[in-house]
Amino acid sequence: MTATSHSESDCADFVLAVLERLDDCEASAETVDDAFGLLADKRRRLLLQVMRTYGEAMTLPDAAEEVAVRETGRKVTEISAERVHETYISLYHDHLPRLVNAGLLEYDQERDLVSPRAFRESDTRED
Repeated sequence: MTATSHSESDCADFVLAVLERLDDCEASAETVDDAFGLLADKRRRLLLQVMRTYGEAMTLPDAAEEVAVRETGRKVTEISAERVHETYISLYHDHLPRLVNAGLLEYDQERDLVSPRAFRESDTRED
């Protein structure tokens, strides 16, 4: 038996914390599975982070550029146009439609504009 690495320990702690939160959640197993399916891909998580960071509509090319920056950890001037284009294409054809269908983002194809979903009053919780 080998010693548990730091990252394995972090992962285990995270999983246990998520499971604890799920105990308090009233979501169905199907909803939980769907949510984890959406979050399973790093590029989708990064796109959601970008949209939360900016909190307003932005063009999909700008969002793709920011996702590429976060994926690579490099400045935008250090990332090839091909890399940004590949990111854009995967967002457009795969990740964005999933997030739009889930109600997390909105997309105006005519303007190539992606927006965080407008929160309804019932979506906010008072603490």
